[in-house]
Amino acid sequence: MTAAAQAAAVRDGEISAVELVDSHLERIAETGPRINAVTQLLAERARADAARTDRRRAAGEELGPLAGVPFTVKECTPVEGVPTTFGATRFRDMTAAADALPVARLRAAGALPIGHSNMPTLILAGMHTRSELFGDTVNPWDPARTPGGSSGGDAAAVATGMAPLGLGNDSGGSVRVPASFCGVAGLKPTPGRFPSDPRVLGPDDPGPASQLLVTDGPLARTVADLRLAYEALAGTDPRDPRAVPVPAYGEPLPQPPVVAVVADPGGRGVHPTVRAAVARAAAALRDAGYDVREVADVPRLDEALEAYGRITVTEFAPRWPLVRTLLGEGGDRWIATAMEQTPPATSAELTELMGTWLGIRRSWAEFLEEHPLLLAPVFTEPPVEPGLESRDTESRDRVASAMRLCTASSFAGVPAVAVPTGVSDGLPTGVQLISRPFREDLCLTAAQHIEDAFGILTPIDPLD
Repeated sequence: MTAAAQAAAVRDGEISAVELVDSHLERIAETGPRINAVTQLLAERARADAARTDRRRAAGEELGPLAGVPFTVKECTPVEGVPTTFGATRFRDMTAAADALPVARLRAAGALPIGHSNMPTLILAGMHTRSELFGDTVNPWDPARTPGGSSGGDAAAVATGMAPLGLGNDSGGSVRVPASFCGVAGLKPTPGRFPSDPRVLGPDDPGPASQLLVTDGPLARTVADLRLAYEALAGTDPRDPRAVPVPAYGEPLPQPPVVAVVADPGGRGVHPTVRAAVARAAAALRDAGYDVREVADVPRLDEALEAYGRITVTEFAPRWPLVRTLLGEGGDRWIATAMEQTPPATSAELTELMGTWLGIRRSWAEFLEEHPLLLAPVFTEPPVEPGLESRDTESRDRVASAMRLCTASSFAGVPAVAVPTGVSDGLPTGVQLISRPFREDLCLTAAQHIEDAFGILTPIDPLD
């Protein structure tokens, strides 16, 4: 059942919220040991939350749009009373005093956290979901391929039916890549669309890169469920002055809507399977009435990638000597290679880079004014083997290049939805749809047309 159908069944009394939670706990017990996606199971708390939902229904109270629906929560996102470990031994006992804002918003819509989900240690150990504390998460389609990351635990859990929704985050592909690799849908919103609080490890706010690049984002098996999560998460909160009161749905576009297609961002090469997925998605949108146009490229891609790297490394460099000691054996290779390749900027260079950042966002705004939607790959290769990005410099560069549009679109501050397009050689394929700031609705509508054309791939039983 979809999340929407599960919630409707609970509201109508067809099933109890306790039964719904128990069915997912049974699935986790059956599938979890093979996939290792759920790290801290909240079984008794989820049952207690579900029992309260059932009592509210019996009392005639109105239940929310996600009534009784279980969801997983990435290990870096606080759930009250549960350690926020970041997958690191050092933080195994760092119990959260309160729910993170996105967790609280999903709860307010009736959803129930059922467990934390795995991620790379501190989000920094690479694209593959392997943590010092919990080990490797397996791609349910093929254990020889990575589930992606850093929200790989959520993607694998959703894909195998352990939960209908996952709550991850994305600063350069961390929702979209695992969604694509595991055959589910994922949303990276515009910064400021969902309220959050980045002060997880202490009372001080992080620097501008962490403030402006990292966004919470849901994963789901259907675009309609992704839309439900989007509606629940959107809004403002006084604890996050970045969140702005923009309507969840904007004005209709002139008809037919224009879609720009870029199959090979930057002309660096794209795997034939990925190119074919983009072509199939373009045909589906054309059939749905969109004005689909191939364009030369996205704005200022190489410049965006360079500026992203310099700004993030500069912000991160002072803390690196301490942080690398927390990553466990081999967990520092992904970032260490980046630090070797990209030196921190001087204060004068950083000031100039901040101006470059604004200019790149302007260029993207101008591009999206002419083409309100962009259709392109999430990752320019099929899912790769676990840990490839940490093997050596060449492998790291290969992975970073394959996810280049995720990085650039995050830097441009625009929303994106990853959506499956079918299966090729036993692995899911997918694309992403990118739109203007705060027009997540345009991405979701276009993604729905693609899903209608190619169907829903999950839940699946994992392959050995």
